[in-house]
Amino acid sequence: MNPLSIEKRNLVLRTMAKLVEQERSQIILTNQEDLADYDGSDLAMEERLKVDDKKVDEMILSLNQLASQEDPVGVERFHFTHDNGIKVINKTAAFGTILIIYESRPDVTIEAGGIAFKSGNKILLKGGKESLKSNLKIVSLWHQALEENKVSKDWVEYLNYNRAETQAFLEKPTQKVDLIVPRGGEKLIEFVKAHATCPVIVSGRGNNFVYVHKDADTDLALKVILNAKTAKISACNAVDKVLIDSKLPNFEGFTAILIETLKESNVEVIVDKSLENFEDTETLQNEDIWYEEFLDYKIVIGTIDSEENAIDKINKYCGGHSAVIITRDDKAAKEFMDAVDAAAVYQNASSRFTDGGQFGLGGELAISTDKLHQRGPIGLQHLVTNKWYVYGEGQIR
Repeated sequence: MNPLSIEKRNLVLRTMAKLVEQERSQIILTNQEDLADYDGSDLAMEERLKVDDKKVDEMILSLNQLASQEDPVGVERFHFTHDNGIKVINKTAAFGTILIIYESRPDVTIEAGGIAFKSGNKILLKGGKESLKSNLKIVSLWHQALEENKVSKDWVEYLNYNRAETQAFLEKPTQKVDLIVPRGGEKLIEFVKAHATCPVIVSGRGNNFVYVHKDADTDLALKVILNAKTAKISACNAVDKVLIDSKLPNFEGFTAILIETLKESNVEVIVDKSLENFEDTETLQNEDIWYEEFLDYKIVIGTIDSEENAIDKINKYCGGHSAVIITRDDKAAKEFMDAVDAAAVYQNASSRFTDGGQFGLGGELAISTDKLHQRGPIGLQHLVTNKWYVYGEGQIR
């Protein structure tokens, strides 16, 4: 497909924002049909599936922000003039066609689709069966926005495939696919990695940790942990594990208050053997639980005796997503943040900020826990590859 000008891409995005506003009620009503059909077996899945006025506002904001951002395509990254006069320039370029496979989140049909389109790519959207009606409604608006601006509907395509059909497409695509981004749980990611025949950017699991250092502000620690755990349990940036330094002054008092506060928010608290005497808790029976991402009102709290051991434990068990240290000691924070192997590291703030919009990217395609080619939130400026332009006047080698 021939490239679209930035003016044309922005017009489509602005038109889409207007259509989403006009069809707000119908989008929500259609989503209620999906919600009514869902069996409610997975609380996090149901939370991600729901579209309300707030979600629609976020969709519109995302589209308008994308339309106002600079074109990520054609940006010069490197310029070199050879001794013989040849000019060598490296510029950003669109991937071509991007397949986005995701579960239960109709807002991804807007946000990820918009980021891929703005960065000059054709989009193939493969949503989950639980959100089919919502997704088809939103894709119909994409097609309307494209047609109103005299752009081919082929730029945004929805793949209404079952699992077997999806596997067959991954193994032998019926059209060229340059990049696949799976956005969902570990089973989805494993499925895509097992069958894909082109590059995959993994939007991996969370299983994020908070380490309460011996020099922590305990009031701040309580506030951060409660927010990171309970603000949105379905988010990959929620916290699942807390390590409390045994040298923390008033260790027992703080731990008791933390457990009580979490229980008041209906969080199931599991503790390691060092904390088994605390009331209203379960004692963990299997160390493998440290690897688990919960996406639920559930948390594990353990004791650690040094920053070094906290770093080692986090690097062993975390998903490479986000890790937090609560401390007044900036030197200790720097050591922790440099040594922990995660896409985002924090001092004294909630892991819930690991998000493209919160990081100033204007939204995200996914949050990558891979190290190639981009780590953490993948924003508009990251969804490009590069291309070399070489200008000569007959030079030979």
